[in-house]
Amino acid sequence: MKLARVAVPVPLAKAFSYEVPEAMLAELRPGARVLCDFGRRKIIGVVLGVDDGPPPAGITPKPLRALVDPTPVLPEELLGFLVQVADYYFAPIGEVLRLALPALERGKVDAMKAQGELLDTSTLARQRRVAEPTELVAEATALTEEPGKLRGQAREILAVLRASGPAPVARLEERYTNARAATKRLAELGLVTLGARAKASGPAFAERIARDQAPELVPAQAEAVARITAALEPGASERAFLLFGVTGSGKTEVYLHAIEACLERGRGALVMVPEIALTPQLVERYRARFGDEVAVVHSGLSDRARHAMWKRLAAGELRVAIGARSALFAPVPALGLVVVDEEHDPSFKQEEGVRYHARDMALLRAHRAGAAVVLGSATPSLESAQLARRGKLAMLRLPERANQRATLPEVRIVDLKRIGPGPTGDKRISLPLHRALEQTLAQGEQAIIFLNRRGHSPTVVCTACGTVETCRGCSVSLTFHKLRGHSVVRCHYCGYEDELYTRCSACGASALELEGLGTEKLEETLAEAFPSARIARRDRDVAEGAKAEAILNRMKRHEIDFLVGTQMVTKGHDLPKVTLVGVVNADAALGMPDFRAAERSFQLLVQVAGRAGRHERKGQVLIQTKSPEHAAVVYSAKHDVEGFLEVELRDRAEVGYPPFSRLVLLRIDAIDPELAERAATQLAQAARATAAVRAGAVEVLGPAPAPLTKLRGRTRFRVMLRATERPPLRATVTALGPALESLDRRVRAIVDVDPQAML
Repeated sequence: MKLARVAVPVPLAKAFSYEVPEAMLAELRPGARVLCDFGRRKIIGVVLGVDDGPPPAGITPKPLRALVDPTPVLPEELLGFLVQVADYYFAPIGEVLRLALPALERGKVDAMKAQGELLDTSTLARQRRVAEPTELVAEATALTEEPGKLRGQAREILAVLRASGPAPVARLEERYTNARAATKRLAELGLVTLGARAKASGPAFAERIARDQAPELVPAQAEAVARITAALEPGASERAFLLFGVTGSGKTEVYLHAIEACLERGRGALVMVPEIALTPQLVERYRARFGDEVAVVHSGLSDRARHAMWKRLAAGELRVAIGARSALFAPVPALGLVVVDEEHDPSFKQEEGVRYHARDMALLRAHRAGAAVVLGSATPSLESAQLARRGKLAMLRLPERANQRATLPEVRIVDLKRIGPGPTGDKRISLPLHRALEQTLAQGEQAIIFLNRRGHSPTVVCTACGTVETCRGCSVSLTFHKLRGHSVVRCHYCGYEDELYTRCSACGASALELEGLGTEKLEETLAEAFPSARIARRDRDVAEGAKAEAILNRMKRHEIDFLVGTQMVTKGHDLPKVTLVGVVNADAALGMPDFRAAERSFQLLVQVAGRAGRHERKGQVLIQTKSPEHAAVVYSAKHDVEGFLEVELRDRAEVGYPPFSRLVLLRIDAIDPELAERAATQLAQAARATAAVRAGAVEVLGPAPAPLTKLRGRTRFRVMLRATERPPLRATVTALGPALESLDRRVRAIVDVDPQAML
């Protein structure tokens, strides 16, 4: 008996065995989709492998119903990687497969029947699943032209197609006025084939982009490109790099040259950026260099657009994929290079569903594919810095800005304990910051004012009894917003929203006051202080998707003088006229209950400071703080990244936290607080009974209430597992399997490997 191991889209860790009918044996391959019975349902699963029987003891496998795909939807390289991701994060394999397949490719049985793809439970209709936009593509054949048959544009177009590969006729028309007729003539002569293919769609492809010319590299860039290019050759001794370059040092240009070298060798490239908001401008730059060989892959695209991109990548029609963390699973053909830009960014960690870290898994995927991998950052994570120290990553340095007339900005620390407010009277707009803004406005330049707290006022407090109004479902204060012409309070964790209260929820007094400063209030304050200034705000409340890009475009056209924003303004933007950056409250993140608080504060400060003076105009940065002696503030003011890394690594080593240990966080929550606490205690006791813990190889911390004790109506507890080596930690989690399965059904327990969010 032949048995297929099938992963199904359910939250169960194991694959399921199905009998392979004789008629399917010749076509069935790992990575193909199949229709199978699951309980009383019929579902679509993915074949992981085909083995010889017998079936597992006590199980009579059901036969597969139908083979959905004539060829596997997941290539072998990608399928093997997905299986390893599931294993590493103790995640259900079916849920991991969901990450890799677009919605239209995963398919549901009813939808597939409606589309005519499945006529019944045993018959497959090989029809197109979706009505996708297409374009006419010309591709040169191997036939040699007869002398005298070709003239003018037809000859030139044929030479281009032979040199550069297939090209959309619409793109040829941009260069050759008679391209359509010429390609038709070439097709009649058998020198070219004309065919339709899915057209790249989405906002990033709405406009045609003129091709650019690669600039001359500075010596440090050229050296970095040379070493990455060498890593693309078979048998290379080093394949993993940390590209450490100051802000504005031209890391993107290094990526572009390295990708060009990768494409010349017939291999594909994958580029990951931390946020979807960064992709439009990057895609524009990559399209200018590589034309329409670029695919955009991120969750912000429509299902149809993602499906079209995915299909073209899988078919080898596109060879460069760009996107946020989900791009990790793109089916890039013959993967040769993986780039993780801003590798330090916490958004590379998925905090819902399968809790993978895209940076860590990028290293794994590159290793499995025999590809080179480049992690780039001006502020490397401590994990990457330590890997470089241990020789696991080769260090590439870009110590100066690529524009040799641009220098790093001058940074001034403003001690709010000593320096008072400016003319606004608001202590958070100090006199030095106010004067700097005045000067910037007078000189016709631009400023970015950074405050990592959105909303108007983060606290609504009763002056009569001191009660702070909190969310009904979360243990956090409600933030006051001015939205849609009226005043509301909102929870930034669960989304709860209500009209601004008129009376205290505790004592009933009408003595509520707004305290604290958010980006809304900061924008208002600056507008009152500088009535002639054009002021805009960029945070999640006003700048999602296309709106975010529109604000940046207004900055580039100098339609904005002052841009107020959260961390959305700290990275990836090159704005020539920005000469001033003001950090309103550098202390906001330093007091977070997280061992990474100092590291993340430092990264934010350096990144936002890097937006100033990126071109010929001299830049300055003002950091307002009540902790001027803190290492994150001191070293960011000196642009001394390596100095900070040295101090922070030493501190981490002393307390035994990553990168000097490995962590697994067990997150337990339930509606009933007592039930949640009992479950956490049960898991902690089970962990302490495992062999690795008894042997002293794994430490159990907790159970303890989570810092954010209540979230969306559920009470949260944590149990932390810590070890210096990964194997005993994994053995402990594996041994906890029965304890996790035996928990009360009302309890939710999540295993978070290498946790990033500690709240």
